[in-house]
Amino acid sequence: MMANLTLVYGMRLLPAEEVASVGEAPIALKNGNEAHCTMHVLEGSREQIEAQLKLSIDAFFDFYPEI
Repeated sequence: MMANLTLVYGMRLLPAEEVASVGEAPIALKNGNEAHCTMHVLEGSREQIEAQLKLSIDAFFDFYPEI
């Protein structure tokens, strides 16, 4: 049986011309270690962003077929 999981994500909507760069987000683990979450950037209209986000979520879970 698989353990409970935690999906870590963040979203922020900004004007496209104002974004200069995006880095990794640090995650502090209870064992004292640190993990990193890669941030992703989607640009376009609301409809385009929603479509890209849905595809990205589907693709993400394809990496974990055991779930």
